[in-house]
Amino acid sequence: MQEKLELQTTYRTNTCSSFDAQSVGKMVKVAGWVNTIRDHGGVTFIDVRDQTGIVQLVVNDDNIIKGVTKECVISATGKVRLRGEGNVNPKLKTGEIEIEVKDLTLLGPVLAPLPFEVENSKVVRDDVRLKYRYLDLRNPEVFSNILFRSKVNSYLRKKMESLGFTEITTPILTASSPEGARDYLVPSRVHPGMFYALPQAPQMFKQLLMTGGFDRYFQIAPCFRDEDARADRTAGEFYQLDMEMAFATQEDLFKVGEKVFYDLFVDFGNKQVSKPPFRRIAFNDSMRDYGTDKPDLRNPLIIKDCTQIFASTNFNAFKGSTVKAIFVPNVAQPRSFYDNLTSFMMDNGSKGLAWIKVEQNNEFVSPIAKFLSQDEINGLISTLNVSAGGSIFMLAGKERITTKLAGVLRNELGERLNLIDNNKFELCWITDFPLYELDDEGKLDFAHNPFSQPKGGMQAFSKNPLEIQADQWDLVGNGIELLSGAVRNHDPRVMKKMFEILGYDKSVVEEKFGALYGAFQYGAPPHAGMALGLDRTIMLLLDEPNVREVIAFPLNKSAYDPLTGAPSNVTREQLRELHIKVDEQK
Repeated sequence: MQEKLELQTTYRTNTCSSFDAQSVGKMVKVAGWVNTIRDHGGVTFIDVRDQTGIVQLVVNDDNIIKGVTKECVISATGKVRLRGEGNVNPKLKTGEIEIEVKDLTLLGPVLAPLPFEVENSKVVRDDVRLKYRYLDLRNPEVFSNILFRSKVNSYLRKKMESLGFTEITTPILTASSPEGARDYLVPSRVHPGMFYALPQAPQMFKQLLMTGGFDRYFQIAPCFRDEDARADRTAGEFYQLDMEMAFATQEDLFKVGEKVFYDLFVDFGNKQVSKPPFRRIAFNDSMRDYGTDKPDLRNPLIIKDCTQIFASTNFNAFKGSTVKAIFVPNVAQPRSFYDNLTSFMMDNGSKGLAWIKVEQNNEFVSPIAKFLSQDEINGLISTLNVSAGGSIFMLAGKERITTKLAGVLRNELGERLNLIDNNKFELCWITDFPLYELDDEGKLDFAHNPFSQPKGGMQAFSKNPLEIQADQWDLVGNGIELLSGAVRNHDPRVMKKMFEILGYDKSVVEEKFGALYGAFQYGAPPHAGMALGLDRTIMLLLDEPNVREVIAFPLNKSAYDPLTGAPSNVTREQLRELHIKVDEQK
């Protein structure tokens, strides 16, 4: 509910939503935008709106509304009266009353044709919406989203403070660091040829705060990453609820997270929420069962590994391959469903999709049925627990690729077959991430970032590097990664060893993480932290399809702002001051 604002100024004595039957007879002044105008021949009805809501004006003198059009800004003085019988509008908070206008002032005329009707802005092309974002924001749905976001921010601040966290702001101009994405760089005028970086996250500074003696830190932090936009990720910048705790473990952070995030989803969502403790799923188990480390647990389908069933197969498409399968019970679909799904998977990088309809007595009906041996059929029946009326879907190929494609297939089946319960927020922790992984060239590298502590500390390095787990976790909600967190590495000896595994010496650690490495020489407490992505969390709470719908002034998909023209050219003089020469090739 929109709270009443008492904002008496020169232009108004009341906000538009502050009236009810108790206001009848009072002389008042309101100000706002003209929402609608209805001329009833000698009597004109004007709906005027402000941040709080809408109130109806009644004007009996056409002379005082000259120049008044939709979306212009007015101030009107008049007497509150009850609406006539049969004219009450139950959809409005002020639907019982209206204001009989005695005087009206045009404060802000509309001097150009509106590029779109405000109430229809959400169906306008994105480039037009963003160019005229100030008009788009007047749309009640868009406007409501931004107010909702403000309330979430306020709620989280109060919640964190109630748990003993101190809000501390950290620098925006800092040094470039290897966080996993490209930095936005800012050239220095006073240090020629050198650059600041906008922080991808306040990672280093919040760890330094722990080393400096602060016990519990948080902030609603702006973060900057030069990466491509997606539906759940805006280009350029985003905000996160960032937190860090000294003398804390994963379990301590989970207790805080489950308190804050469960309450957040209950208080601001309108769906059933997973109750704490949230389900915990190890990374390897998540990849095995769901084909992703961001599983949507509203989807009941489970992926099964059937590689051993086809270890000696004569079916060429499966020979020597990893085979992943999903059984869906009670699937009554026409042939076109299977063909369309096959095309979808091939568009997503699969070489094909094998499918089998299971008829009565577990009879397999499929283009590939004739290539399967009885042992292979029996193996599928047993492993997948098949039943008549269902369908089997199978993918084959290299393990890493096939696993991820199986995750794509699981999600698509859930959507196409309406298996997902949209009345739930299913939250889970994904834990035990690998510390290292092989890159596309087969070289060992950090799987995520070098800030996480390896489980077991120095003892972890006795293992194969690919078997070492990081003390790291994510919070996933309805298939969206909402949060990442970890127990931090606070021991400089462990930091040095982590880089040695990759072939780097101590100098690399000192160069890339000089401040942290130096600070840890002087007694650092064990500490842990995490950060909730606010944009995508609010997107999820509002059930919006794109994160741009919950950001006041977002960039477009190409990281460009049609409203301000950013990024833009600068003058030669500005470039000279920054010691920069631009390659001006056409």
